Amino acid sequence: MKNFHFIKKKKVTLIILAAVLVIGLASFFIRGFNIDIDFSGGTEMKIDLGVEVTDDVCDNINSIIEKEIGEKYVSSTTKADADKNMAIIRTGTAELSNEQSAKLKAAILAAYPNADLKNLEEESIAPTIGKELTKTAIFSVAIAVVLMLVYIWFRFELASGIAAVACLAHDLFVMWAIYSLFQIPINSNIIAAMLTILGYSINATIIVFDRIRENKKNDKTNAEFGEIVNTGIHNTLGRSINTTLTTLFTIGMIYILGVDSIKDFAFPLIVGIIAGLFSSVFVSGMLWDMLVKILPKKKAKKAKIKK
Repeated sequence: MKNFHFIKKKKVTLIILAAVLVIGLASFFIRGFNIDIDFSGGTEMKIDLGVEVTDDVCDNINSIIEKEIGEKYVSSTTKADADKNMAIIRTGTAELSNEQSAKLKAAILAAYPNADLKNLEEESIAPTIGKELTKTAIFSVAIAVVLMLVYIWFRFELASGIAAVACLAHDLFVMWAIYSLFQIPINSNIIAAMLTILGYSINATIIVFDRIRENKKNDKTNAEFGEIVNTGIHNTLGRSINTTLTTLFTIGMIYILGVDSIKDFAFPLIVGIIAGLFSSVFVSGMLWDMLVKILPKKKAKKAKIKK
């Protein structure tokens, strides 16, 4: 990587970005998203089936839901982390009525005679709660991005602020693409995942930008900004890689040793951190260099008009 020029080789970066964009958008339209009841509303049941809950059992219960209540109510069925016989059944779109709930329980009991319906835990989430959660997620991310833009604009310049926000958008896009590709249930964990990725990514980008700014101040050769950017990226490359590897090791262990609910949160984080490394090293400096060349021209144009 010592001889790699991040600015002169920007075509490589642009090709990778284009490929990620195409794959992500294709997945959005073809596979869609696995919306959990946290957002869509629905009913969750925790029931001891009296048999070990395997993937085949989960698929069978989903088939029962589709047959007895309707395809639109099928959300997911998983096994509980603590009890291998405990199934967590989630029905999406809307809360089940009393009649639908009774019909589903009867069908499950017919398929699994040893199921313990007496100790069944049932909880319903109204669609209005899901709408509020969606608003909270959008509002949280929007506020975080705006504050980051203002901070970077104040500390550096507008061009670097726009470049940093574009990198954040890239990292979140990659995370959403992974959610879509692997059909990871989108639940309340998504808010924490997005904010964590934003925080990690902006920190990595600011480190690169800070070194670029210092190199620009200390430059006495009138070097082109692209050369200064490339030097700054190389100066921070070792730190960026080491920090990412250290973080990935920790989250990787959480993913390997954690329960299913933790894994659903850790996996997107792993992807987001890798995407953050790519954007801070390959994308941020490249965009800053491109924007520096564009924005002054607009100012010059305005100056001519005033004359």
